[in-house]
Amino acid sequence: MKFTVVLVHPKNPENIGLVARNMKNTGLEKLRLVGVKRLEQNSYVTAVHARDILEQARFYPDLSEATADLDVIFASTSKIRKNFPSVSLKDAVEKMFQFPASTKIGLLFGSERTGLTSNELRSSNFRFMIPQATSQPSYNLASAVLLTLFHIFSYGRFKDIEATREKPLSRKEQEEFIRLILHKLEQSNFIHSTNKRHMTEMIYDLFGRFALTSKDRKLLLALFSKAVRK
Repeated sequence: MKFTVVLVHPKNPENIGLVARNMKNTGLEKLRLVGVKRLEQNSYVTAVHARDILEQARFYPDLSEATADLDVIFASTSKIRKNFPSVSLKDAVEKMFQFPASTKIGLLFGSERTGLTSNELRSSNFRFMIPQATSQPSYNLASAVLLTLFHIFSYGRFKDIEATREKPLSRKEQEEFIRLILHKLEQSNFIHSTNKRHMTEMIYDLFGRFALTSKDRKLLLALFSKAVRK
């Protein structure tokens, strides 16, 4: 399985270094940063022996570009979202290993202050929550990443895993398809000004969880095209 950690607008340079260290501890190498133009020295201090991960990190101006070539995106959220239902971390990890080994999986984490916005969650296929005591609002960013990566590391290391799902389209292709479907639904007036935001988020969630393959896209385009013409 090919995992990539994507940090969206991280605010604390020390956290970026700690994330790199956590990745090194659990065998991951690929780090992508959204909304960060360069790394500060404090990131290298906390990275300890993971300087190479920081040196190879890639920078992106927006989330769509950062996830375009990945296949399936799992996003961490500390809040219950109405239109973006989540699963437990345990269930999320099990889903990850249902895909073929060649699948490029993105692990998405939001800003320390706000987490991931609804618009940013649209770029994910699945959302997961990490259990915690109710008296504490959320985990520190680096801690959330470490808990996630440790579960992935442990699951992959000790289980004999056979893929049960096909490799999906790239996230860029999935989002292009979703936008096309939304356009068709607006043309048919199924989506209109009063329900647009709600329906858009529901459509992103629904088709995200499908993790669409090329076969899925071909069938659904034929179905939607015929339905809209009627």
